[in-house]
Amino acid sequence: MQKQINIFFALLLLSATSSAQTGGGTTGINAATSTLTSYVDPVSTLILAIGAVVGIIGGVMVYIKWNSGDRDINKEVMSWGGSCIFLVLVSVVIKAFFGV
Repeated sequence: MQKQINIFFALLLLSATSSAQTGGGTTGINAATSTLTSYVDPVSTLILAIGAVVGIIGGVMVYIKWNSGDRDINKEVMSWGGSCIFLVLVSVVIKAFFGV
């Protein structure tokens, strides 16, 4: 009987210790979440800026190709335009994913 009581108190002490340790984990997760959320807007703005640069470069490349006499620029327009649309959508998805 004494052995069972000792096991009971050992389990009680173990559960109290583990529940005390989870409080620090919750605080750490909340701090990490707030830190990560603070980076969402700058990263989203950076992605939009990269998309703008890609769009300008793509427009210049298509213009150069058009002026060089190549009339079949559909593939160029689709690839550069698709990359710009992709970057804009990534920016929107990042904001939606983190709820900002």
